[in-house]
Amino acid sequence: MGESVAAVTVDRGDHHRMRKLGHRSRTVLAAAAVAVLGVAGCDAVGGDAPGPSGAGAQKAKPSPTPTWDSSPASVAAVGDSITRGFDACAVLTDCPEVSWATGGSAEVDSLAVRLLGRAKAAERSWNYAVTGARMADLPGQMGQAAARRPDLVAVMVGANDACRASTAAMTSVTGFRADFEDAMSTLRRAAPKAQVYVASVPSLKRLWSEGRTNPLGKQVWKLGICPSMLGDADALDAAATGRRDTVEKRVEDYNKVLESVCAKDRHCRFDGGAVYDYRFGTGQLSHWDWFHPSVNGQARLAEIAYRTVTGKRA
Repeated sequence: MGESVAAVTVDRGDHHRMRKLGHRSRTVLAAAAVAVLGVAGCDAVGGDAPGPSGAGAQKAKPSPTPTWDSSPASVAAVGDSITRGFDACAVLTDCPEVSWATGGSAEVDSLAVRLLGRAKAAERSWNYAVTGARMADLPGQMGQAAARRPDLVAVMVGANDACRASTAAMTSVTGFRADFEDAMSTLRRAAPKAQVYVASVPSLKRLWSEGRTNPLGKQVWKLGICPSMLGDADALDAAATGRRDTVEKRVEDYNKVLESVCAKDRHCRFDGGAVYDYRFGTGQLSHWDWFHPSVNGQARLAEIAYRTVTGKRA
């Protein structure tokens, strides 16, 4: 009997101690949970701000990545003589029918034709490019394009900003950037969701290198085509070489501007320098001026544009 009472007494003591230990354990666990939740809250909100509280508190979700539509229903083009098909069909003449962006020629299969089909491209694509245009002219062209509410705007401009009477007359990089930003803002005010494909400026030095092998082309160059690069075409002295290098460096700087400004717009894709890197040969150059793209060259530009627009990534 005494042994039973002792056993009961011991059991009660142990039970009391276990309750105290359980209480302490719950307190430690609760404190640990608060600490963990506090850290998680900082990570979710950022900085030293306190974490969200309450039963309905949820971790902040990142904003969704915009979806690029690789099948736009309409295309507008802006830019300069390249987009107008200048010298592709006849000397010193526009030929928009073979434009890489919106032309209907079966030899080119323009970007619009590849995206929309030939019949729809004739109805749902517009070319507002102007031969001789520079970046300063782009805001006005963008305004015209935006009025159409296009799904996609194709941009190729900048060669004429470097093709001036002298290197001193070239558009400054700062001015080039300001005008391109103005053009994008003009588009966004009227067409905030329009997608934009931006082609890089081609390598003017590459075009000089290829075209200078043709005597007829050099005669046409003397009429005033890109004198900063093409003037004194056969001269290889230090002054001529330095002049051409200066023009080419400016083109490279323009392309950096195109890329950086485009990157800030969630609906814009730059070609990654594909046009600049393309190795135009004599087969891709106009047989009238040996500088602008030929029909074949226009087709190559259309291919580059289509790959960029339909690719999974820019």
